[in-house]
Amino acid sequence: MRKKLGNIFRIFKKKEHTEEDLEELRLSFKERYHSFKLLLSANNSALEVMGAIDQALQGNNPFGMSFIRASSTAASVSVYKLIKHLNEISNNKYTELFLRFEEIQDSIQKILSQKKTIKDEVMVVPLRSVDRDMYDLVGSKMANIGEIKNKISLKVPPGFVITSCAYNLFIEHNHLQDEIDRRLQSVEADNIEELYTVSSKIQNLIINSKIPQKLEEDIKTSWDELAKEAGKEITVAMRSSAFGEDTEDNSFAGQYRSELNVSFDHIFDAYKEIIASKYSLTAITYRLNKGFKDEDIFMSVGCMVMVDAVCGGVMYSRSPLDINDDSIFINSSWGLPKTVVDGNSDCDLFVVSRKNMEITYRDIKNKKNKFVCYPKEGVCRVDITGENANLQSVSDIDICQLSKLAIKMEDHYLSPQDIEWAINQIGEVFILQCRPLKQMENLKIDYPEDLSNKENLITSGGITICPGVGSGKVVLVKTGADILSFTEGSVLVTNQALPRWASLLNIAKAVITEQGSFAGHFANVAREFRVPSIFGLKGILEKLNNGDIVTVDANAKRIYRGKVEISYNNLGEKKNFMEGSPVYETLREVSRLIVPLNLLDPDSFEFKPLSCKTFHDITRFAHEKSVHEMFEFGKTHNFSEKSSKQLFYKVPMQWWVLNLDDGFKEEVIGKYVHLDNIVSVPMLTIWDGIIAIPWDGPPIDGKGLMSVMFQATTNTSLSVGTRSKYTERNYFMISKNYCSLTSRLGFHFLVVESMISDRTRENYIRFQFKGGAADYNRRVRRVQFVGEVLEKYGFKSEVIKDTIICSLDAQEKDFMLSRLKIIGYMTIHTRQLDMIMTGEARINYYRDKLHSDINKILS
Repeated sequence: MRKKLGNIFRIFKKKEHTEEDLEELRLSFKERYHSFKLLLSANNSALEVMGAIDQALQGNNPFGMSFIRASSTAASVSVYKLIKHLNEISNNKYTELFLRFEEIQDSIQKILSQKKTIKDEVMVVPLRSVDRDMYDLVGSKMANIGEIKNKISLKVPPGFVITSCAYNLFIEHNHLQDEIDRRLQSVEADNIEELYTVSSKIQNLIINSKIPQKLEEDIKTSWDELAKEAGKEITVAMRSSAFGEDTEDNSFAGQYRSELNVSFDHIFDAYKEIIASKYSLTAITYRLNKGFKDEDIFMSVGCMVMVDAVCGGVMYSRSPLDINDDSIFINSSWGLPKTVVDGNSDCDLFVVSRKNMEITYRDIKNKKNKFVCYPKEGVCRVDITGENANLQSVSDIDICQLSKLAIKMEDHYLSPQDIEWAINQIGEVFILQCRPLKQMENLKIDYPEDLSNKENLITSGGITICPGVGSGKVVLVKTGADILSFTEGSVLVTNQALPRWASLLNIAKAVITEQGSFAGHFANVAREFRVPSIFGLKGILEKLNNGDIVTVDANAKRIYRGKVEISYNNLGEKKNFMEGSPVYETLREVSRLIVPLNLLDPDSFEFKPLSCKTFHDITRFAHEKSVHEMFEFGKTHNFSEKSSKQLFYKVPMQWWVLNLDDGFKEEVIGKYVHLDNIVSVPMLTIWDGIIAIPWDGPPIDGKGLMSVMFQATTNTSLSVGTRSKYTERNYFMISKNYCSLTSRLGFHFLVVESMISDRTRENYIRFQFKGGAADYNRRVRRVQFVGEVLEKYGFKSEVIKDTIICSLDAQEKDFMLSRLKIIGYMTIHTRQLDMIMTGEARINYYRDKLHSDINKILS
């Protein structure tokens, strides 16, 4: 193409031209037009990607690294095409853009290739050597356990930790990471069914992998040393200890697997099961919702001598539901604490005053079963018979001792703590786990008067797990398959408060369970996600059916029929859990190289390739210069039929038309093109909108400094058909199905682009509007106002500072033409509305006027 364009410029210098010259010119112009259309397509694709990135940063929907990589690649491909097609149009005038593109692309790749690294190379560490500063090597959970054992000197079972270095060795030895990345990138973050399938395949991949010989040897050595320290044959509890687990805002409670009472014969299988649990459905969705990079989650595994517990449970050093309540809360059950943390059975609750260690409240439940250790290995669930089921599971003396331990741990960490504990057969108290406790403010509820008659009340009772009010459609969840049919905005109703349901919390409006305590894993995660929840509400499964609309008032522990308006004033909006997370920060870093627009003024000296700092800058530059090059091609040669023509509509207008291909009915000889000789469907539609309703003129007067702006914006020479020093040429570039309008009137600049034909999927409208004579705040309000008006008619709008970009895509031809006519009207009738964007009365008046005019146009 470069050679052809060189021939064209030689043609320009000739004084006489042959038919061959003219044909070569026409062919070259068609090639330019083809490249121009491809450039416009790439431009739209690039802007769509930028919009998706911006929406991800501002919205509440989770996204993973696969979204960031895919978006970066899509933006890169589109911007590269823009540069390529611009240089085809311009005879390689803008090759410097390739250099800027490569520099920006390299910077993006550096961000995306950043990975967390572990400097240490040790595979197994004895627990006696661990403290909380070693969280990178042993994970947050085991770092806390080591701190409790070695710095606070509390009783913790002896053990060792299989480190994050061991995890890396295992993954690298089996070449797993690339395959895991490939599978995760193939699935959408919000598609539970696809995530479930991918989760199963990745877990099987890990379980069927081999443990490196060196790691096996190190684990065997540590086991032998631990057995020697214990002075007996041992079994161990194996607990996940991943990066980020058991921190204040990210508990990962119940998301990973633990294996209890494991013998050496099964330690390697158990290790792989725990590693594989990193890719359980609940763990994947939790990480997505919280914005963790999969590749940065190194999985350490703690191994501690198994405690054969008489009783166990979880205690909070303060209330998780009320930041002002400093009481100690102890949940207890017979047997292993698994009964409490798994949330599959009721447990006892004791509330203790920290001032005098007095038990201020006790709730003794009927405990129907418990978990106990098999003699050799493994655990089983057994029924509790006789009077033991209703007996207090932990003595008052032990409650007092546990309370003192909770205070001691809180004093050390200087924050409230969530603590798992167990008491063995000889009465020794062991601390098994500890993490920061996130407290919530106590809600103040405003109840409507019509609730006093309780006509809508279905039932009440249970335990408040997370305060708040939520309404939605009931979905009964009984099996794992029910997860796949759960829809966003529903109320989760289930029997047991199992951790496996945690994958639904980001889309659930509320949770109700028949069993469970507020100390279980699922309860912890429900509070993290701030989902109004009531646990332990007996008989609720018999009172609710799938599809029922209910309102859950977790504060009052009530369930109402239908949607009931109950307001609460201090819980706030649902938190964006992505914000501040590693994945979110990665997208924000990448977006700084893609989304911001710095090249705002095409007339500025800085509007040049080397000033492009982002992909958006390149996109803006390429689009602007492509329009310029298309016009220049027609203006720099002396073939009149290819030059831009001045529009003649009753009188000569200050609008020029460049026919790109087949936009004129007949060849135009002379300076003017009459409207009836134009066959461009989009241009004629825009023009119909422009002339549909006469413009009333400027909406206000101005004095003093404002009068300067007033003169610039109210000068009568700025009307549609008049030329003045304040105007630049307003250009239509057209073909039969395409139109690009570039218009600058006074301080206002707008661009309209549209392709409309019977090919619905290719149809689009783009409307960009910016500038104005008023101050910045009023210009911003004006574009927000324009967006509000156009959104009513199906347009999507995006406001960036005082610029608005509206779009409509892939609709049928007649619908698109009706909307393009609205755009034509808006190009004239929104010019000076920025001047009145201060008073609500004036704004409402013009809003009503615009809608009234548009309704007339559409009718």
